[in-house]
Amino acid sequence: MRILAILLGLIFAAVAIAYWMLPAGSLPSFFPGFQAGSPLVHVKHGVASAILAIVLFGVGWYVGRRG
Repeated sequence: MRILAILLGLIFAAVAIAYWMLPAGSLPSFFPGFQAGSPLVHVKHGVASAILAIVLFGVGWYVGRRG
């Protein structure tokens, strides 16, 4: 469980960085918020992904402490 939470946290951290750094037209087409040719940056999507990453890192830390 600990490794899964940390791995998912890393994935969501990378997704958050992608949302902050890439315009909507450059995102992978399977990302929510993809709009072909759009220069818009999805800040709220990035914040949500970053919060989820922090929560998953916290879960991984907490589960690791119990063992």
